[in-house]
Amino acid sequence: MPDAGKPFGGIHHVTALASDPMRNVVFYTQVLGLRLVKRTVNFDDPNTWHLYYGDGAGGPGTILTFFPFPGLPAGRHGNGQAVETAFLVRPASLSFWIDRLVTQRIEFEGPTERFGQKVIRFRDPDGLQIEIVADAKAKVAAGWDGMPVPAEHALAGFHSVTLWEQGYERTAQILTEALGFRTAGEEGSRFRFVSGRGDGTPGHIVDIRCSPDFWRGAPGAGTVHHVAFRAADDAEELQTRERLAAAGQNVTPVLDRKYFRSIYFREPGGVLFEVATDPPGFAVDEPAASLGGKLQLPRWLEPRRDEIAAKLPELAPEAG
Repeated sequence: MPDAGKPFGGIHHVTALASDPMRNVVFYTQVLGLRLVKRTVNFDDPNTWHLYYGDGAGGPGTILTFFPFPGLPAGRHGNGQAVETAFLVRPASLSFWIDRLVTQRIEFEGPTERFGQKVIRFRDPDGLQIEIVADAKAKVAAGWDGMPVPAEHALAGFHSVTLWEQGYERTAQILTEALGFRTAGEEGSRFRFVSGRGDGTPGHIVDIRCSPDFWRGAPGAGTVHHVAFRAADDAEELQTRERLAAAGQNVTPVLDRKYFRSIYFREPGGVLFEVATDPPGFAVDEPAASLGGKLQLPRWLEPRRDEIAAKLPELAPEAG
């Protein structure tokens, strides 16, 4: 079991699938005001971008990443997926975001109330379901030069992800016994779990929404590929791996993702989970002040830099 006195668990990042890379960059940087903190490639398919967006520091709990495959058909939301990805703002910022969505001609629903908090929801250009949740304990996001959204209104990392599942007990067991979450309440068919990192900390909530008669989801543009959870360091990750293996999960060995080290497994409901270490972080290969400015590659792909760069779809120009 996780150490109850340790700020264990929480969401590290969420990775989704997209189609048009340029459109993806414009929406998440210019409309939602996130920082492009890393432009790299899918290490398993280096002819595909892997784009990371987050707060100014690229902190764990703020990172939404994409594999954009040009022309990728739309996926289908359904059971066995993380469907709703929610961001934190302070309550005073909710009206700012409503006005911004109206100005950007983005259709939205809400505000509605969930677990006592106001929620608005909309979709990105590929149909990914995004929410903004007002939380009085939300912290101000780390900023950077040239922020397109005023710092006091910026998205302050993740509020939560919502898993759509046929049932919830076995997934709940993995969350609570292996990943550092605890049961925190329910509303109708929605069950809430929180990590030990505390209210207002980015990414400390996972909801399970049970819909036993709904169809299974199908991967494609606008769907989440996987959800990654935090491990403070390599030792904590190995301990988590031991707990998962003891629970009967089929877990990968530790894989080097350059910015973190990861293990992967598919939870009982079918969602692909990752556990990623907080270190070394995104400043390991470029200064914090210029994150996301240039194409970065792992050392084993550096000999192919020119070939890879020539095949990647066009993005915004590199900085400098």
